[in-house]
Amino acid sequence: MNTVRKFRLSWLLFACAVVVVVGAGAVWFVNRDADAKKDPPAPLAKDPPVPDGPAWFRDMTADSNLAFTHRNGEEEDRYTILESVGGGVALIDFDGDGLLDLFIPGGGTFEGDKLKGLPCKLFKNLGGWKFEDVTAKSGLESIDFYSHGCAVADYDRDGRPDLLVTGFGKVALFHNEDGKRFTDVTAKSGIHGGAWATSAGFADLTGNGYPDLYICNYCDWSLANNPVCKGKGAERDVCSPQRFKPVLHTLYHNNSDGTFKDVTKEQGLRDDGCGLGVILADLNADGMPDIYVANDATNNHLYFNRKGKLEEKGRLAGVAMDEHGLYNGSMGVDAADFDRTGRPSIFVTNFQGEIHALYNNMGKERFYYQSHPTGLASLSRHFVAFGTVFSDFDSDGWEDIVIVNGHALRHPEGSSLKQLPLLLRNIELRGRRSFQDWSVRGGSFFGVPAVGRGVGVGDLDNDGAPDLVVTNTNSPAVLLKNVATPAPRWLGVRLVGKKNRDYAGATVTLTTDKGVLTRFAKGGGSYLSAGDRRILFGLGPDAQPGRLTVRWPWGEEQHFDNLEANAYWELREGEALARRDK
Repeated sequence: MNTVRKFRLSWLLFACAVVVVVGAGAVWFVNRDADAKKDPPAPLAKDPPVPDGPAWFRDMTADSNLAFTHRNGEEEDRYTILESVGGGVALIDFDGDGLLDLFIPGGGTFEGDKLKGLPCKLFKNLGGWKFEDVTAKSGLESIDFYSHGCAVADYDRDGRPDLLVTGFGKVALFHNEDGKRFTDVTAKSGIHGGAWATSAGFADLTGNGYPDLYICNYCDWSLANNPVCKGKGAERDVCSPQRFKPVLHTLYHNNSDGTFKDVTKEQGLRDDGCGLGVILADLNADGMPDIYVANDATNNHLYFNRKGKLEEKGRLAGVAMDEHGLYNGSMGVDAADFDRTGRPSIFVTNFQGEIHALYNNMGKERFYYQSHPTGLASLSRHFVAFGTVFSDFDSDGWEDIVIVNGHALRHPEGSSLKQLPLLLRNIELRGRRSFQDWSVRGGSFFGVPAVGRGVGVGDLDNDGAPDLVVTNTNSPAVLLKNVATPAPRWLGVRLVGKKNRDYAGATVTLTTDKGVLTRFAKGGGSYLSAGDRRILFGLGPDAQPGRLTVRWPWGEEQHFDNLEANAYWELREGEALARRDK
């Protein structure tokens, strides 16, 4: 009997609670409507218009003698996913003359039922925006596989940058012998191919001073595994990556004797990522380089470096997926302190219909998806974005973004194969840092659609303004001179590790009377590309440089004072005096 009474009482109380809630809800709706009629919400604030002014970049390609095109073999109409990847560019001062030279992978085509690699090119920077094809002289004319990407590091610490080339079924390592010729040392180095290698990056992950190597692998496509896929409104089109299985990426430990050891299984790399982009930098401020991987149509990966042992924390850190917990079709990647917190945030370019991801570094190995408040969500979602770079193009002390676009499909729905690149300026908007589409001020290049893929950033003429090199699929590479600021104020540094040890993972801060600027030494980055390894600070019209601090990877902090603006400085680990660089 008591049980029945308790049951009835419970129902009575529940019914009363429902009445109260419904009544309160009705009052809320009435009050809401009354408030709306009395005081309608203010319209959303609009971004300020881009002011008229001179272009930021001047196309220097025509008179530079740089005439080269990465080919993908689409003329054979095989409709393979292979043709969607494209090629990158490496900015590498291979001869040590202080000018950045250019290496561009050639891609490939089909010869019957076989793949055929097309020649890659090395262009020597002669100064004055003139380049010379030195491929044959340098020993790089024999690259015969379908090539995509490149990475640069001094893997044997002899003081000269070496070159890695990636592609389908093969990876090649070239040793810089004397600043004039490269020798193929792939076989004796222990580096092997066999998979579909895309982007790659070097960094010393173990603390022995020698750079280790991370190589992204894409999927298990082959000529024997080439399904026929229908397109939207087309009889056939390129297949999506979801039709294939991801291929395990590869990690090599540098044995410090000119050879590498495959430690992929030992380090427990994940096997569920179709890898396209990778960057190695100190992402958690512990002095050790970490690894972030941009994967296509699979979760992105973040490996924190635990004193040489990698721990994957992408989902826990908040950088594996988008704001809805879904994977994206991720391609390009870079990292920078865009908001002057002193921490590197991660930017990732994505596929059509998706928002490019900005993961704001909150510290303590946590990132916050911040594409909406920074204006990136307002960009057109008809584009497919690949190569991307952070750099302070207008020398105002804030790092901007460039993105190159081009579809992966031949017949995309609601879009086009050739697409426009984007220039995004870092501005203050409504009390926070935001990125505004500044492409109308970019120059003529930003008004010409192309199938953009790789982009490398670097100071090609040593004037303190970061320039661009862009590689397109089936159309010529492009040289862009930065003319954003007629007389920029800047300070540049070239790091030299003790006994030429690798310094990817270093953090460099410059204190000025206008604030603290933080830059990061990185391996990999962008898409299939390698940029200028020098660190460049824009100082704006009147900021005065103060103390510069280098936190060397696996090492100590070092301070440098009284560095004059508008010059590059060579900073050697363990040496107190800075030297003006050549």
